[in-house]
Amino acid sequence: EKSDCGVLPCLVHLPHPSFHCPTFKPSDLTYPPVSPQALCAAVTTSDLAETQSLVFCGAEVSCFSGDPVHPSPIALAEEAGQRLQMEFLLQNRNSEIPRVELRNNMDKQYYVARLSITHNGYLHKTASMSKPVHERKSREEFSRRWCVLNDGVLSYYESDRNSAPNGEITMTEIVCLVVNPPDTHGFVSTFEIYTESDRMYLFGLDNPEEIKEWISSIAKSFVSNRAEKLLDHDFERIGRLQYKGGLNLQHATVGWFALMQSTLYACFEDSEKEEAFHLKKLQELSLQSDNEVLVLVERRRTLYIQGERKLDFSGWISAIQKAAGTSGDTLSGQQLTESDIPVLVDRCIDYITQCGLTSEGIYRKSGQNSKTTSLLEALRKDARSMRLKEGEHQVDDVANTLKRFFRDIGEGIFTEHYPDWLNATSIEDEHEKVQRYQLLLKDLPAVNRATLKALINHLYCVQRFSDMNQMNIHNLAIVFGPTLFQTDGKDYKAGQVVEDLIMHYVLIFNVNEGELKKQLNEIMAIIKMREAGFNMNKKESGHFICTVYLEEKKQDAEQHVKIPATMTAEELTYEILERRKIVTREKDYWSCFEVNEKEETERPLHYLEKVLPLMHSLGTESYLVVKKNLSMENMLIYLASKVEDTKHGMMKFHEERNLRGLVRGTGNFHDRYFILNSSSLRLYKEVRSHRPEREWAIKNLKVYLGIRKKLCPPTCWGFTMISTNEKNEKHPWYFCCDTQMEMRDWLATFLFVQNGGNVWPSEASKVRVPQMPQDSRLGNLSLIPLRGSENEMRNSVAAFAADPLALLRNV
Repeated sequence: EKSDCGVLPCLVHLPHPSFHCPTFKPSDLTYPPVSPQALCAAVTTSDLAETQSLVFCGAEVSCFSGDPVHPSPIALAEEAGQRLQMEFLLQNRNSEIPRVELRNNMDKQYYVARLSITHNGYLHKTASMSKPVHERKSREEFSRRWCVLNDGVLSYYESDRNSAPNGEITMTEIVCLVVNPPDTHGFVSTFEIYTESDRMYLFGLDNPEEIKEWISSIAKSFVSNRAEKLLDHDFERIGRLQYKGGLNLQHATVGWFALMQSTLYACFEDSEKEEAFHLKKLQELSLQSDNEVLVLVERRRTLYIQGERKLDFSGWISAIQKAAGTSGDTLSGQQLTESDIPVLVDRCIDYITQCGLTSEGIYRKSGQNSKTTSLLEALRKDARSMRLKEGEHQVDDVANTLKRFFRDIGEGIFTEHYPDWLNATSIEDEHEKVQRYQLLLKDLPAVNRATLKALINHLYCVQRFSDMNQMNIHNLAIVFGPTLFQTDGKDYKAGQVVEDLIMHYVLIFNVNEGELKKQLNEIMAIIKMREAGFNMNKKESGHFICTVYLEEKKQDAEQHVKIPATMTAEELTYEILERRKIVTREKDYWSCFEVNEKEETERPLHYLEKVLPLMHSLGTESYLVVKKNLSMENMLIYLASKVEDTKHGMMKFHEERNLRGLVRGTGNFHDRYFILNSSSLRLYKEVRSHRPEREWAIKNLKVYLGIRKKLCPPTCWGFTMISTNEKNEKHPWYFCCDTQMEMRDWLATFLFVQNGGNVWPSEASKVRVPQMPQDSRLGNLSLIPLRGSENEMRNSVAAFAADPLALLRNV
């Protein structure tokens, strides 16, 4: 009978409370057999009590009725219009005698029974297989079977008239469902089912719509409720796998994954939301531990996928590798950086910036055709794993590869709207022309827009050094006009478009001039190092090796790291932590610090700050160390409570002046009033003063924790500020606060205004950079030693003909 709330009670098979036996096991319970026919007959009547009695005595609610059209008691009750019977059966369809024959505890973990999902119809299937199918299966290799999906079991029969199934697949045993591309086998549409027993079942039909219904029904039946969001995607492959990721790398857990084109969607055990991995934007994709672990590395996270079963996992590996590779000849089909730039383009531009920016006639000279062809093929196949090396690859070959890529790319970088770009050259008013280019740029696809900006940025930098490479704007336009528009060079408008884009680069692409200046300074530092004869032969483009310490400067804490031109402080930090197998936890604010032993100061690098330019500028008394930033949590709390991005207050101030080459102090520390805003720091003699005595532009300042002891600071809560003028001359200023909290507040505000409010990454997740193969010739030798005295450094670089110390002093 119904309960007071109107819901039929569920029957639960448990021993009586008075029953107690220390050796009792659920499997010891026995029940008299009940005929399925009796239950099937009872559910078609209104006698609910009879049905309850049969179920209580052990009748299986999900038994086969013998009728392929109405294969279960639930279907029979529905056909007979017995809604009360149907409701009772639905409520009790999962009530069964407790069992202990589950193979392991994971069976309970990732399958939760859903509401009844039924489907039936004819399918063509092959015999089950224990190996992947690489060859095409013909129609003759399939057998026509009547298939019934009901109550978590897929049964297949000789025909719809047979009552005994030829075989069954339980939904809880399915680990993967694969949808094959059309015409993969003898039938138009086919799908594959992989089970825990390492067997694969292949089904097919010529009706795509009917196949979709089967795929949807099977997926809904075996995918866990917590991963049902994955079913919203038009997946090619869906299933469960073991994984490690985030902060827990000790034990593998079960997650659900769905692959759709170049995106891998995942539902993890410890997260309610669905996560997406954009496979073409991976920084690294590799196999480890004898092909048993697939490693996916993005900018802020690393995922380790493990295979429990060889058959379905090998399919996942192949599918993910294919999705992460190049597909087609369009820009969007290439492997991409996080900024939506093809990795191929990024690699070539980076190499030329590092090794060929001063090469005379760069891009005008042609490389060897055979080398260009083989290099382009290798980059198109897998640019992500390709490293361009000076000595192995010539500058002109790389430059020619980049040009050929743009000439051959499908649709071209300007797409089918290229005539609009050519017509823009006829606009006489420069302001109007720039606006027209901006509109055309906005209409480009995201990848094309990002790629065009990266290329024009590179060409802008090339022409800035035209006094060395002889490639001014006009010369570059002559080369790249026909290349980008894929013409024969007879239309002068193509070159005019490129010339306009380079000339008005800052306006058209809305470029931050400060960032552009910083980029040019980085390039100049690289050029100076090359001019100084630094040994870069046979080293990977844009990579240098330096010594970085973990937590403190001592020999057993040093790490020798290759530094790419694009590596940020955050990436370097997690590179060191990963080498030492240190797992970051919440509120562990690991940072990279620049330490100056002579000045007794240190500076936490902003997480997006590039490491390579800093290395070029470090002196012999400085080094890098990775350690926890113990003040960061309090600084973030302070910034979260602030309403404005300004700060003002009293601090003790001290300055040094350079008189006739001698640095002399101007006396003790004096109380001064300071106002810090988004553009400047102003010093006033007192609070009531109207005109500042000094003013520093924020963009020209670097703030270091600590003050030299010989200056006798009045408190231990001080910091040193280094300002740089237009002549690149540096000058120190010293500040002291009365409390540690006050000093933290000033430093937090400095970080906030200097970085546009972006003080710490919003997602404190792990960053990993691609591992570079260690050069056996280097051993533990640092190419740019940043430790020890001058004599120690000279001894450590005795193998070099050049003196890197002079280089470091001059840069």
